[in-house]
Amino acid sequence: MSSTLRFHVVGEAFEKRPVEVPNREDRPSEFFAKYVFTRQKMLQYLPADVYAKMCDVMDNGTKLDMATANAVAEGMKKWAMQLGATHCTHWFQPLTEGTAEKHDGFVEHDGKGGMVEEFTGKELVQQEPDASSFPSGGIRSTFEARGYSAWDPASPVFVIGDTLMIPTVFISYTGEALDYKAPLKKSLHAVSRAATDVCHYFYPDVKKVVANLGWEQEYFLVDAGLYAARPDLLMTGRTLMGHDSAKNQQMDDHYFGSIPERVASFMKDLEIQALELGIPCKTRHNEVAPNQFELAPIFEEMNLAVDHNMLIMSLMHRVARKHGFRCLLHEKPFAGINGSGKHNNWSLSTDTGVLLHAPGKSSMENLRFITFMVETLMAVYRHNGLLKASIISATNAHRLGANEAPPAIISSFLGKQLTDLLQKLEETDADDLLNLAGKKSLHLDIPQIPELLLDNTDRNRTSPFAFTGNRFEFRAVGSQANCAAAMIVLNTAVAEALTDFKERVDALVAGGMEKFKAILQVVRQDIKTCKPIHFEGNGYSDEWRCEAERRGLDVENSAPLMLDNYVRPQTIEMFERMHVLSKAELEARLEIKQETYTKKIQIEARVLGDLCLNHIVPVATRYQSQLIDNVHKVKEIFPAETADKLSANNLSLIQQISEHSSYITEHVERLVDARKVANNIPDVRLKAIAYHDTVAPLLESIRSHADKLELIVDDELWPLPKYRELLFIR
Repeated sequence: MSSTLRFHVVGEAFEKRPVEVPNREDRPSEFFAKYVFTRQKMLQYLPADVYAKMCDVMDNGTKLDMATANAVAEGMKKWAMQLGATHCTHWFQPLTEGTAEKHDGFVEHDGKGGMVEEFTGKELVQQEPDASSFPSGGIRSTFEARGYSAWDPASPVFVIGDTLMIPTVFISYTGEALDYKAPLKKSLHAVSRAATDVCHYFYPDVKKVVANLGWEQEYFLVDAGLYAARPDLLMTGRTLMGHDSAKNQQMDDHYFGSIPERVASFMKDLEIQALELGIPCKTRHNEVAPNQFELAPIFEEMNLAVDHNMLIMSLMHRVARKHGFRCLLHEKPFAGINGSGKHNNWSLSTDTGVLLHAPGKSSMENLRFITFMVETLMAVYRHNGLLKASIISATNAHRLGANEAPPAIISSFLGKQLTDLLQKLEETDADDLLNLAGKKSLHLDIPQIPELLLDNTDRNRTSPFAFTGNRFEFRAVGSQANCAAAMIVLNTAVAEALTDFKERVDALVAGGMEKFKAILQVVRQDIKTCKPIHFEGNGYSDEWRCEAERRGLDVENSAPLMLDNYVRPQTIEMFERMHVLSKAELEARLEIKQETYTKKIQIEARVLGDLCLNHIVPVATRYQSQLIDNVHKVKEIFPAETADKLSANNLSLIQQISEHSSYITEHVERLVDARKVANNIPDVRLKAIAYHDTVAPLLESIRSHADKLELIVDDELWPLPKYRELLFIR
């Protein structure tokens, strides 16, 4: 049986295998958060006074005393055991881009030779993972292993299988953050404090500001059998070789198309399990590339939204296996077609409404909208290089700037109405310019079709940071990234911009200027300052890169050099001033990102070398031998002149195979040598740069010759499933 046929049979076997999908006749609202310890369940399982204290902890950040923690732990244990839980774990987000957990049973000696089910407040509040076994950027050494995970009451616990999952922060023995959640919560506090202070200019009764996040998770599905036959997918998450399929996304027929039956079954199963875990799944659809799809929830408070995104990615892998798929979250698993991102829709809101919503009912409300929009742009302008560093990785670098992904230059699209408004505010002192138009209607000359309401802005798919109505959409975040990495930077930068704004306004008011005029004056100054970050055109064009460089924006393309922004003086000053990250924590994060970049490229280089020398070249040589044998036999049978004509094509193929195979073999040797040289560089930063400059380019050049061999070698012999098989679910 040929390799190709074998892969098809594997795929068919998965398709025919019955898959149990949870049959939910109930409405989603009836089983939503079934496995989450919600406030409603707290009210049921906790004493009234304990419930009141927990609400105060969650809502106002008051300190949790041990007596309350013990009572909460007892109620949690009772609830979880009724769902079949026998263990608990602190669930945290180390700097590996994934999650971590260590399970402990609800058991303890009863003092009489037996066991008793026990779960105390101490176990709920604090555990001690081995901090030296996770990336720490030098903060923890092997002989300094102690680290702590601490419960985050703002994110509800939940049950998966037989385990009570407790969301926690993860810090070192000396107090530095070793995770994403701890600095995210600090950044949320910073932006809430700064935004609340500015809000009081407009709404004195506002108590706090909440940062909201709506993520859009893109992903690919491939048949499990085909995935298993691709060592590159298995080891790196992407195809390191593979020629374009004759048909991929050029017909634009997959986007929003009918969802394949097997995929729809997977989506239904995933959504039910996600809803049971309190993840408010809202949208599902086919994405642009074949086998690419998207899932998006309703907006949530950011801390909870990040937890839910980490949980959904884990859930997607597990549910995909059940349905005979493998879920690919790599930003660019297939060359030549769209990669996968995770658009982060960011907004600020209070108990009175959304701060980025316009138009308002008065000039003061519209000034509020303009203030928060402009100060967000100020944050992005001041730290555009850092925002780029927050989303760059060895994997996301393949995606940025191609096939609808935003370019590796941070800019912001606002739309014509807002751009014109800011321009007029910059050029004139007239206060009546604050009168913003609402949505306009569009009448279609088609019977039975109602009028449409047009938004104030269009959309620009090439803009990494676009204003889309009442929020900013940060489109450059990678599909497998932890959203917190980018949101920590954005929240902190906005907190800094708002803090600076308030200091300048207060100074003017203290000097005798009327508040409205003081706010307007500072806003006008900032409109002029952040003007370079505005861009309404095509972000893919060469002209934009030149223009962006002229404007002073960060146009660096090298991922290791982009990461340098983490330790720029202005970065350290911002994070320390806002009390989010210390210089030591920033340096540690930079080192981890540099090491991760190097290791990703290193693994890809080793896998590609193995594939080429042990799979591709031997198969090509075998096919070449068959062609040579055919040429000899043709010359034995036919006259010389006829034989030459009949053998011409095979002789050409024999020569091409030799050239491509020789190139691959020679350059794999160069690849090994380049790795050896880079590995001997002791400096982490310089090693990452060496891998970017000398190792990564060889991956692409070797791939181009392997892809050409794929078109030459007999399909019966080719050892890997091809794009035409991987990209179309049957």
